[in-house]
This record gives sequence, structure tokens and C-alpha cells, in this order.
Amino acid sequence: MSYIDSDTMNASFHPAGCTLQPSFRGNLQRNRVNRPTVLFSILTLAMWVAVLPARAMGPTRMHEGETQHGMASWYGVEQGRHTASGERFNPHALTAAHKHLPFGTIVRVTNELNGCCVDVRINDRGPWRHGRIIDVTDEAANILQMKKLGTVPVTITIIKLGPPSKHAQG
Repeated sequence: MSYIDSDTMNASFHPAGCTLQPSFRGNLQRNRVNRPTVLFSILTLAMWVAVLPARAMGPTRMHEGETQHGMASWYGVEQGRHTASGERFNPHALTAAHKHLPFGTIVRVTNELNGCCVDVRINDRGPWRHGRIIDVTDEAANILQMKKLGTVPVTITIIKLGPPSKHAQG
């Protein structure tokens, strides 16, 4: 099997058996790595990372009164299992799952389609489906009138933050 050698470009053969064009040699020399350019690119990237807002770098602690907009879903078939906070799941309680808010946080969930709202306490982690920001229990889904649709656009407003966990960021 032959290989491409930059010193003997015209005498080498491509593995498919084709001879290389003389202009290829010039392209090879132009595409060599320029160390100062690579260093400049790395430094530029480092500067952008340093000035990005903290929220872009990962979850931060939210504050009372802040809102989030996104899709909500409901869950209710896991009765009896333990939630991420350690309490038993109760589909008749007004609780919910959120990815980052501290356990014990009270949020007002407003169905953007019909204006119905309910206050729920965060006691679980999730939802784990792309594009969803909160999972509410069966009872909360009834109040929001969202069970037939399954998922609805909602606004979440933080009413009272729970205590920060020892693993909380921000």
C-alpha cells in the first residue's frame, strides 16, 4: 500500500491507485497548523468563557418572584415509591418535580392555555423529557385542567424558596 509523502508528492500514489495532481502539494503546505493562530484561538475562547454570564455556565439559585416558562407534564402512577427528597410519592398531594429548585420550594404553576393555577411544593427531581420544566402530581394536573392534553405550556413563579441543599449550586 502506498502513502502520501509530502517530499515526493509527484511520485506517490493514492491508495485507490490514482496519481495525485501537482496542485495538491501546494494545498498541503497551506493547510499546516500555524501555532500562533492556534494559541490565539485558545486565548480568545478562554476570554469568552470568562465573560459568559453565570447562568450560561450552569444552574444558579433562583430568587422568590422569578418566573420560568416552559412545558409541564403530570405523573401519578408511581404511588408508594420514594421521591428524590425521600418522602413517599402521593398522587393526591399538591407536589411537583423540578430539576434544580431546592426541595420544599413553593411554586405557582399557571396553565397558559386556560389561566388555571395551583401552588405546589417541590419534592422530587425531573422531568427528564426534553423541553419540560416541571412534572406535577395527578391532583395538581386536575386543578390545572391539563390531564387530557398531557403537557401544557405553563408559567412557574417562585413563591417561597426552600432551604438550600448541601449539593446546591449558586
